[in-house]
Amino acid sequence: MEFTINQYEFGQRPPVTLPSPKFLELLKEAGIRQLISDHYDLLSKSEISHLFPKIDEQLDKAKQRSSDFFIQICGGHPYYNENRGKPMLASRHLPFSITPEARIVWLNCYEQVLSKLDIPEDVIQSFWDYLNVFSFWMVNSKSKSG
Repeated sequence: MEFTINQYEFGQRPPVTLPSPKFLELLKEAGIRQLISDHYDLLSKSEISHLFPKIDEQLDKAKQRSSDFFIQICGGHPYYNENRGKPMLASRHLPFSITPEARIVWLNCYEQVLSKLDIPEDVIQSFWDYLNVFSFWMVNSKSKSG
């Protein structure tokens, strides 16, 4: 499977299409939680590790919140809304300087964990397409090179 990363231009906020509910059906909640955990583990060792908690307990909380969000957007239980309120993720990420380059690293880490899944490619593609566009919304700082 080829994971294409859409070109980003600062300030873009295209409409986002939710992933197929089959992603949750096939992975179940435990599978999504493991996927998110593996993703965060990669991020914590990446060049954008400074954006993620260093203390295991705090990293575990971040993994929990992210898993809750992804379970919810895949059609599962609304854990995120119950525990954190309306997502408003762009606002929640404002304290962190997320550049277009950080977006690429974040997506590359997802590519690594998604490529290991043993589920139909069209279902993975649906999730990837969501991440690819959703990630536009999280960028809040211009590139360091200009």
